[in-house]
Amino acid sequence: MRDVDRMGGFAKGLSVIEAFAVGQNRLTIAEVARLSNLDRASARRCLLTLVEKGYASTDDRYFELTPRILRLGHSYLAASMPRLIRPSLTELADKLHESCSAAVLDGTEVVYIARASHHRMVGAGLHPGSRLPSYCTSLGRVMLAALPEDQAREILKSSNRIQLTDRTLTEVKALMGELAKVRVQGYSYIDQEVETNSRSIAVPIKNFSGEVVAAVTVGMHVSRSSPERIENDILPAMLEMQEQLTQVLL
Repeated sequence: MRDVDRMGGFAKGLSVIEAFAVGQNRLTIAEVARLSNLDRASARRCLLTLVEKGYASTDDRYFELTPRILRLGHSYLAASMPRLIRPSLTELADKLHESCSAAVLDGTEVVYIARASHHRMVGAGLHPGSRLPSYCTSLGRVMLAALPEDQAREILKSSNRIQLTDRTLTEVKALMGELAKVRVQGYSYIDQEVETNSRSIAVPIKNFSGEVVAAVTVGMHVSRSSPERIENDILPAMLEMQEQLTQVLL
């Protein structure tokens, strides 16, 4: 890109907003400058502009983002891919009577872009915009498996791999083994690694060119997720949805 086509101030503002994703909810000018790799004066101007426009608030020392910042993400959540996926996701949820979600990979996390919920026992509180770690979720693993091995390994190494349950895999070597299995079988199955009594299965969603652009998961309570049901009902329905979406996603 030519320098004349680049808006330096806009880029700095985006860096300041992203600083709140890697730091604390409330940050000082010095903390924002450090997290965004900007000088203090530039960070201050960006923060004061955000305050003026209603995207941030301040008590003269600390700054924090306001709910208005969610407007910036609404355009993406309402964009073509979530809109195209949502009807198929709802149809899948109605067919299986389970909660189904779609997400994309963002760094070390998955970000939900659509959700069709049929019960409150599994994945309570999840909605478009919610984030979960990629290393321990079926959504994350199926998308990590689509990446080159070196890239997937680096993402795992940089992840905050917390032991969420006694079944959670946290070692990079074991996780890479799981990704290799996912590549072969074409789906990811998680058994109580995120929550006790919760299982999930995910398949990658590819566009017309064969590129993995998202993933869809079905979350189930252990009482409704026998191997026979997964093999005979759930996975076939997910693979059918996967094929349908490939025809409509560019």
